[in-house]
Amino acid sequence: MRISVSSDMDEPVARALVAELRDRGHDVVTHGALHPGADPQWAVCSEAAARDVAEGTAEQAVVCCWTGTGASIAANKVPGVRAALCTDAYTADGARRWNDANVLALSLRLTSEPLLREILDAWFGGEVSEDAEDRQNVRHIDRLDQGRTGS
Repeated sequence: MRISVSSDMDEPVARALVAELRDRGHDVVTHGALHPGADPQWAVCSEAAARDVAEGTAEQAVVCCWTGTGASIAANKVPGVRAALCTDAYTADGARRWNDANVLALSLRLTSEPLLREILDAWFGGEVSEDAEDRQNVRHIDRLDQGRTGS
């Protein structure tokens, strides 16, 4: 799977994320502080990674900043992106399962390397729910991306 990764800082956990994804056999595209010469601002690099997903040049993305909040906000401004800030494996599983999230947001401050592996295991192991209510909610989000509201 091709995965776009951004980080506003070249932190050990960000480097571990890229290495872990590659070790799992993924093709990784980097943005921000992880890509020499790229703009490392969290809003800019998170948008770039999210656009890769929205445009179909990456299947998923992982966006990182110190708290993960700014990266998730920036990614969610890109239509077609459903970014989820996950600080544990249960949340990552739920984000994939119930929300069909296609962008994982991580905190560089809170995520240790062992926790990172647990979150990635849950993220990639999570099966997208086929429950009618869950699908209806995701379709509603898609309509919001298109500027439409209501059922």
